[in-house]
Amino acid sequence: MTPREHLTAKEVQIATLVWQGLTNREIGKIVGTTEQVIKNHLRSAFDKLGVWSRLELAMYVASHGGKNWVPISEPDMVPSEAAATERVSALGG
Repeated sequence: MTPREHLTAKEVQIATLVWQGLTNREIGKIVGTTEQVIKNHLRSAFDKLGVWSRLELAMYVASHGGKNWVPISEPDMVPSEAAATERVSALGG
């Protein structure tokens, strides 16, 4: 079993949104919860994947399939690739 397979669907969703460059506040609005709950999910995902930061998480997602992380049953939960590219560009990437 790969480390990604240990993540819950919500952790996969949040990790993918982090990879796309969204802040905890933006992720919370998409998911419909608070920033603190997002932080809790991130902490859990960090532990399961063996990463220490949002940057490491984003790099892990990118190196393990990136946009293919979206569960097939929930294809609409992640913004478009174009939106992600715009967000990364805006962040100076």
